[in-house]
Amino acid sequence: MSDPGANAPIQLQGKILLADPSLHDGIFDRSVILLADHSAEEGAFGLILNHPTGHNVGDFLKEEAFEPLKNIAVHLGGPVSKEHLTFSAFWWTEDERLKWHVRIPVEQAIRRSRQPGTLVRAFVGYSGWTAGQLEGEIRRNTWITTRPTADLLGQSHDRDLWAGILRSLSPYHRVLAEAPDDPRSN
Repeated sequence: MSDPGANAPIQLQGKILLADPSLHDGIFDRSVILLADHSAEEGAFGLILNHPTGHNVGDFLKEEAFEPLKNIAVHLGGPVSKEHLTFSAFWWTEDERLKWHVRIPVEQAIRRSRQPGTLVRAFVGYSGWTAGQLEGEIRRNTWITTRPTADLLGQSHDRDLWAGILRSLSPYHRVLAEAPDDPRSN
């Protein structure tokens, strides 16, 4: 007898994707992705939150118009369109929902960067999936999904973010987070 929920639509917009430890090669290794957009018909769009490039906006954009954003960290958002630098803003609403605007113009990024409680980040590239692709990957356990927690924007968005979020999910996930990259070397 088949599971009637096996093919039910998965609602993912606003969720966090944590790369399964089996994705240990390439750009998605220990990635934490915010799914900014998702629909069964159109696919999905997200940004990797925890892959800093080691650069700030000022390293790339020297014009005076970008001066207020020069110290904002640049992160690798994903493997698609890595030749483009875009700005995004993230904040929590009063009813404790994470909100975001992605690919915002410079003027809006400057305005948002001056608002308390708002995180503005620059990204090169993004993560994208065609219709049905991400759902299939989730059904094959390539990604672990969770809701963002209120402390997400205050945490360091570096490689340690993946393990920190994973540890908080369950004792099983804690074991995954603390396992060495190559368990045979343990």
